[in-house]
Amino acid sequence: MANGILIIEDEAVLAKNIRLYLERSGFEVRTAESAEDGQQQIDEFSPDIVVLDYQLPGRNGLDFLATLHRQNPGIPVIMLTGQASVDMAVEAMKLGAVDFLTKPLALGKLKLVIEKVLGAERTEKTLAYYRDRESRHSGIARLLGDSIPMRQLKALTQRLLEAESALGDDEPPSVLITGETGTGKEVLARAIHFEGPRQSGPFIELNCGSIPAQLLEAELFGHERGAFTDAKERKIGLVEAADGGTLFLDEIGDMDIALQVKLLKLLEEKSVRRLGSVRDQKVNVRVIAATHQPLEQLVSDGRFRSDLYFRLRIVQLTLPPLRERNEDILLLAHHFLAQQCARYKKENLRFSAASEQTMLNYAWPGNVRELRNIIEQTVLMAAESVIEPTQLPFCAVLGGNPAIQSHPATGNTTSGLSLEQTERDLLAKALDKTAWNVTHAARLLGVSRDTLRYRIEKHGLARKF
Repeated sequence: MANGILIIEDEAVLAKNIRLYLERSGFEVRTAESAEDGQQQIDEFSPDIVVLDYQLPGRNGLDFLATLHRQNPGIPVIMLTGQASVDMAVEAMKLGAVDFLTKPLALGKLKLVIEKVLGAERTEKTLAYYRDRESRHSGIARLLGDSIPMRQLKALTQRLLEAESALGDDEPPSVLITGETGTGKEVLARAIHFEGPRQSGPFIELNCGSIPAQLLEAELFGHERGAFTDAKERKIGLVEAADGGTLFLDEIGDMDIALQVKLLKLLEEKSVRRLGSVRDQKVNVRVIAATHQPLEQLVSDGRFRSDLYFRLRIVQLTLPPLRERNEDILLLAHHFLAQQCARYKKENLRFSAASEQTMLNYAWPGNVRELRNIIEQTVLMAAESVIEPTQLPFCAVLGGNPAIQSHPATGNTTSGLSLEQTERDLLAKALDKTAWNVTHAARLLGVSRDTLRYRIEKHGLARKF
């Protein structure tokens, strides 16, 4: 459908020329000779853009612009005038005009301005669509679970959001989210943002462990042209991109100690300096950080600044591991089953009673992420409508015996086995089965390679030749 343009211009010849020129360019154009006629056309035609002359019979364009912007704030207005002045241009912009052109009018320039405005409108609508979709798929409701630990976490989060709503324009406190890998730290960070007072602002996330230390600074703080060898253009950093919203720094424990100093400066002074620049710029950014590592230990080891640690954890929220919320396992499993069945167009899949008991008995070292990945793999490969224990990927690691590892909450722990030892044995079995191919072992376990490497280091596992 062609974009609609309304020309409100009392010079009939000029209005006709504009109409013909824009119609040849594919626009649908109507004209009006007065403010009253223009208002009627707006009500009937609903144009995408109004081109408005300053000098109209009976009423000048600025007066009509104020009324139009008040009654139809979503319609961009381009002002035309044969009596240009700086004061008039400033007043037009204050009243909501998106641009200001003088007569004699270059029709090609008018077309460029219209295309620019329409492009900006499309971009804003697209961004608004994605922001709205992201908001609808985020929030406390996404924190699935009815166990006591999850109820407590949701209550704390709700209390934080209620306190923040009273802050007005003041910057909300930094939040530190802790928890094992796969527990849902990003989901919690999104809930805090999209249900808080900054929900209309950007939510920018960065995994500090996914980018080399030498590149992370430029990614966060941006750089000026020529700041270093490959800096051919100025680049806005993620901190500036998050202005007015939230910057989520995942795996903050992996951040280089030198860069921690700059992050502390950002938190304390609310300013950022691009690489190669000599000026600080004020920013209004709320920082949420997350880590699976014990930051207190990193501070003791000299690998994390204590002042940054205390500045980040003004509010600390901890996500419980899945093995500590046994009541939620089946709730999550059925949720992911329905989700993946819809995705892969497989109907009527269900778990057998034995499969459900197997999932309850398993310790889930990869937490919710592991459960989600296992359910997706199971649905993808399912040939029958009933999912039996042997179809659950982790059973292959356990040598076909899912009962080898019981969940502590079932009260049926295998005699002589601790959770730590069982997890260690499970990792060893997976690594032996794949000849210590970390990628294949991680896929077999349904966890990420980073998670597996962390667990290998945690348990001090080493390959035996």
